[in-house]
Amino acid sequence: MKAGFEVDRIIVVADELDSIAAAIEQATAAGARLVVTTGGTGIAPRDITPEATMRVCDRIVPGFGELMRLRSLEKTPMAPLSRAQAATRGAALVINLPGSTKGAVENLESVLHLVPHALDLLGGERIERHP
Repeated sequence: MKAGFEVDRIIVVADELDSIAAAIEQATAAGARLVVTTGGTGIAPRDITPEATMRVCDRIVPGFGELMRLRSLEKTPMAPLSRAQAATRGAALVINLPGSTKGAVENLESVLHLVPHALDLLGGERIERHP
């Protein structure tokens, strides 16, 4: 990938809290430092990815969601309805993206520059200066 990340595995799960949470747990237990989900970030009744994520994660990273919505707002007035977010699970970063291909790509592009530094911080690396 041009951003320097390699997709290790793609997993498709049902839109159910337990399935989503288990997939995140399994990925991080297998050593994934970055888990990216797509779909389930709206406000429809079946949109439960943020809840499933927070069931197994330690902390939310508000700036990721804020930045994704800000960038999306430049393209659509519906952006504030998004619940795209990022959270941490141990040394891993979990990013919840919208389900549409276009929305997922645009949201990921808006925060991708933050991911390497976030992973360094989560890994306990001593950071002396801003990247």
